Amino acid sequence: MSERSPLPDGPLAAAGLNRQHVFDLAALPAEITATLGATAGFRQLILLGHGGKRLWECVQAAGGAGGDPIDDYCARVVADWFAAELPGRRYRIVYPGSVPVPLQQLGTLAGWHQPTPFMVGIDPHWGTWYAYRAVVLADTGFCPSEAVDRAHEEVPLGGSNPCANCLEKPCISVCPAGAMASSGFVLERCVDYRKTGQSQCKHTCLARITCPVGSEHRYGDEQMRHAYSHSLRMIERHR
Repeated sequence: MSERSPLPDGPLAAAGLNRQHVFDLAALPAEITATLGATAGFRQLILLGHGGKRLWECVQAAGGAGGDPIDDYCARVVADWFAAELPGRRYRIVYPGSVPVPLQQLGTLAGWHQPTPFMVGIDPHWGTWYAYRAVVLADTGFCPSEAVDRAHEEVPLGGSNPCANCLEKPCISVCPAGAMASSGFVLERCVDYRKTGQSQCKHTCLARITCPVGSEHRYGDEQMRHAYSHSLRMIERHR
């Protein structure tokens, strides 16, 4: 008999990880399993994420500090969840970590991810205000999750990819770097602009906050600053 799958209103959601998807390892594409390292003894892959502001509120309430308080907090939540709900079950967190897990590919399989012109995944309910927070190998026996299909739900702008029905595309015109002015997204324009002293996108993304989808879930200023300060440090370190 399969174990009860993680529920949206369960302890993970209460801790801010309000998006959960369970994959059977055997059903995943080989190019994904090849990135996970040793998988012997594990049967499933659990993708955990958050949508909206709840996770940040939980991290702040827990007194998050250090280099990456969100990652540290999520690792503790996962450990506590296995200890309380799944004692004796083996697990290994592969993300966050050194393993290059293809998060957007997993998100696409889960039905969470649709592409946007500015290269951040979008969901018709959450907009772009969600993120992948943990990928866990486990020897659990949950019922595999069904992929989210929002095409038949009442969602903002309709359809499974709201960008397809967005005629104005304000994200393109508002981008001060002109990263989407030509065909496709030009990463170098975005990166070069963010590094300038006059950048309006050091601690935010004007294209992202202009998108109307899921705007009620938009991160607060402190969470935005945390996320984009981290990405800017990575840019300055490697480019």
